Amino acid sequence: MSKKVLFVCLGNICRSPIAEAVFLHLIKEKGVQDQWEVDSAALGGWHVGNLPDQRAMNTLRHHNIAYNNRARQIHDDDFHIFDFIFGMDENNISNLKEDAPQNSKAKIILLGDFDP
Repeated sequence: MSKKVLFVCLGNICRSPIAEAVFLHLIKEKGVQDQWEVDSAALGGWHVGNLPDQRAMNTLRHHNIAYNNRARQIHDDDFHIFDFIFGMDENNISNLKEDAPQNSKAKIILLGDFDP
């Protein structure tokens, strides 16, 4: 049984795709990718269907990290599907907690909380 993690930012074209790509890269390096399902999403729908911003893609390429997902907006179902939803900043966390249904399965966490 795999754990499911979702990375969320405002538009899903910069921070959350980078977080998703880095997480995917790290779990692949550790050989545990079969234990995880990983995705990213936006709070807003402005960029749905778009590739990440060119600056984000350049950063990933600079670190030899592949990425090819497109932006999507978070859905109510995501709060029941994912075990962890990581917001990229305090505003994201506030919005996620406000939008989360009362019976949400997902634990909403600030990604920066894991920065030593």
